[in-house]
Amino acid sequence: MPSLGADMEAGRLVEWLVKPGDHVARGDIVAVVETQKGAIEIEIFQEGTVHALSAPLGTDLAVGAPLAIVLAEGEAPPAEASAAPAAAPAPAPVPASAPASAPASVAASVAVAGPAGAPPPSAAATPEPAPAVLPPTTGGLRPDGAVVASPAARVRARDLGVELAGLNGTGPGGLIVLADVEAQPPGRTAPPPPKPRTPMEEMRHAIAAAMTRSKQTIPHFYLSETIDVQPSIEFLERRNADRPPAERILLVALLAVATARAAAQVKTLNGRFAEGGFEPSAEVNTGIAVALRGGGLVAPCLHDAVGLTLDQTMAGIRDLVTRARAGRLRSSEMKEGTITLSSLGETGAEAMTGVIFPPQVALVGVGAPHLRPWLHDGVVVPRHVVTLTVSADHRVSDGREVAKFIAAFETLLQTPETL
Repeated sequence: MPSLGADMEAGRLVEWLVKPGDHVARGDIVAVVETQKGAIEIEIFQEGTVHALSAPLGTDLAVGAPLAIVLAEGEAPPAEASAAPAAAPAPAPVPASAPASAPASVAASVAVAGPAGAPPPSAAATPEPAPAVLPPTTGGLRPDGAVVASPAARVRARDLGVELAGLNGTGPGGLIVLADVEAQPPGRTAPPPPKPRTPMEEMRHAIAAAMTRSKQTIPHFYLSETIDVQPSIEFLERRNADRPPAERILLVALLAVATARAAAQVKTLNGRFAEGGFEPSAEVNTGIAVALRGGGLVAPCLHDAVGLTLDQTMAGIRDLVTRARAGRLRSSEMKEGTITLSSLGETGAEAMTGVIFPPQVALVGVGAPHLRPWLHDGVVVPRHVVTLTVSADHRVSDGREVAKFIAAFETLLQTPETL
């Protein structure tokens, strides 16, 4: 089970797309896993033949749990240890005082002889079975945490709403019996079971956990700049003039290209912070923050974004948004981002200050373009401007590096014909 985000602890396997005997290559989609952020398609990163599917459908698996066995060419399947037959329990030792030919019932009665000085049981009598001796308990709990209670006590506790954990049992070995339950005061009731979360509540919970950890563990600092994007607006108007709506390029594509190329120039903002420290990335995988219908947010990435043209970037963003809202993103898109762009779109708030997606070290937040009085060529004229805010990890970079990024970003947006 791959980790699909810093906040992920487990996932549910909901679909297999391969079967034993299938040949798989790097990048093939082999399974679908459901997480708090939706259904994610799992890619494989090795070539080989599927030997076995280790995990059944519907299973909740922790990150790192095995899903399947894939054999490389010429690789032998792993040795499967055969289950050894269970050994029969050794008979209880018979004391020397018991005759060798004594019946089993007599031998058993000798093995459970009473206190010293008590007369031995008659060989002709059927012995009383030894009472089951339970492990010592504290507050109705065994050392392994299990509640020790009789079936009648469990049923009565359920009827009365009494919580068994914490009761002191008066039965053998601390067993909670019916009388222990009925002796409880009326107010001692079990807390109501937690209300199951809806999928949206699960997503909000996951986002809250990741962002809380980010703010608590990453020393954020922020630099902002208002940028004249009138050249970009006019460039898009010219480029989109003869295109149908489905093929038009939106401002977000220019922002994504500018983010990728500026990050390639300022390498301290592009990469991941792992346990051993900062790991710069050789390629820029730009995460695109996508707002989901009904609420929630994901940030799948465009791989190797520096090498994409403007049209390819726009097509990639449209594809990510469509699949994100349909719940069909891929595992590599969710975990391989190196810097994230969060744009408020064509309309909306003027500025935003974002929280870094761990383990990344920077987030680029861009407000919606607004028409403002602007000094251009010595004259105050109306121009479209955006407010850029970079959230950065102070363990890796400082204001000088972020200022370089902002300068490169601004130059690219004011010369859109170079994108």
